[in-house]
Amino acid sequence: MSWRPQYRSSKFRNVYGKVASRERCFDGIPITKNVHDNHFCAVNARFLAIVTESAGGGAFLVIPLEQTGRIEPNYPKVCGHQGNVLDIKWNPFIENIIASCSEDTSVRIWEIPEGGLKRNMTEAVLELYGHSRRVGLLEWHPTTNNILLSAGYDYKVLIWNLEVGEPVKMLDCHGDVILSLSFNADGSLLATTCKDKKLRVVEPRSGRVLQEASCKNHRVNRVVFLGSTKRLLTTGVSRWNTRQIALWDQDDLSMPLIEEEIDGLSGLLFPFYDADTHMLYLAGKGDGNIRYYEIGSEKPYLSYLMEFRSPAPQKGLGVMPKHGLDVSACEVFRFYKLVTLKGLIEPISMIVPRRSDTYQEDIYPMTPGTEPALTPDEWLSGVNRDPILMSLKEGYKRNSKMVFKAPVREKKSVVVNGIDLLENVPPRTENELLRMFFRQQDEIRRLKDELSQKDIRIRQLQLELKNFRNSPKSN
Repeated sequence: MSWRPQYRSSKFRNVYGKVASRERCFDGIPITKNVHDNHFCAVNARFLAIVTESAGGGAFLVIPLEQTGRIEPNYPKVCGHQGNVLDIKWNPFIENIIASCSEDTSVRIWEIPEGGLKRNMTEAVLELYGHSRRVGLLEWHPTTNNILLSAGYDYKVLIWNLEVGEPVKMLDCHGDVILSLSFNADGSLLATTCKDKKLRVVEPRSGRVLQEASCKNHRVNRVVFLGSTKRLLTTGVSRWNTRQIALWDQDDLSMPLIEEEIDGLSGLLFPFYDADTHMLYLAGKGDGNIRYYEIGSEKPYLSYLMEFRSPAPQKGLGVMPKHGLDVSACEVFRFYKLVTLKGLIEPISMIVPRRSDTYQEDIYPMTPGTEPALTPDEWLSGVNRDPILMSLKEGYKRNSKMVFKAPVREKKSVVVNGIDLLENVPPRTENELLRMFFRQQDEIRRLKDELSQKDIRIRQLQLELKNFRNSPKSN
């Protein structure tokens, strides 16, 4: 039987990436040089936030989207952290609220004034302390307002209820640093990847691990839920150190459904999934290209579409929410690419080529909107609800009327699951233990040198005393 290629039709077969003109980019931005594996960028329909290089603590810029072009060096910053900022995320329901986490072990909530910053902002509306080491990841709940997750280098995930300003749950099921977090469509499940080479599916309210995969052949780095398909996609490294992706069934992590090698480069692969178009985008840190695939419900599950190429390497990528896209141009996804060498933020629009100028309902189905489906108390009591959907027809946009009210509180201890997090001593990583060992060895050598110098001096004094006693003058 002769081999015949399998051709398949797809409305997204010819999707292409279009880079914005230089006038529509953001130029002159001192993008952070931190090597932490995050995007250092967050965007919504009103603002663009970028972590910047700064002295004496951590800072990030918040720029209105219409204020494109060159940014002045003295542009106001959000600069209240005492350590480097490691992650920033916009609240999906209140567009002027942004969360940040830092090496100073804190998570902070900031309220950006209408029209952007006019002066440096140093006072957060809410400061959250519960981690005992630096905090590297943040994730907002997709359907519930004021529920925020933070993952620290103390191997813990804290679930914060911002209405009370306290952690309401601590997930302590990881044996090493948590690398990524991803909620499913209704926020009832949480997928995590960890440096202990395990992929986990956790019920966040109870902290129970439902599924766990020990990935020996596929060392996982990043994970993303594929909408409501009950599947997960991970990016990682194979045993031959090639970059690869794997597709998993969330109810059975014993074996991946498929594994596919991408290339032999070393940069981390960031996955982005669009549940409306069922498209997966893969962007490598330090690469200039973005690959995109279409996810199907039957084998082979993953169909390669095309690749956007660029000579400029990307440090990170921000993603515009659906309600911020230009539907008149058939734009289905938009990246904001951080080009560190040029100090440039470059918008990249993924466009479906269509001849008609009318609204294309087949590529713009109802999509999760800006209204929460649940209150924190409802979600914490065990209620699950799908996100409230909205239409993008005629460029539909609605500013949320919700406002953030910071709780008034004063507390010196944070007790979760019977453990005071501020007093709890975190586990040490291997690198920290090695650094402590070498410091102690240096201190021991220094003390030995001091003792040997004192011994030499004592012998010299003894010899001088002996010579003095044997001299004629002493008689």
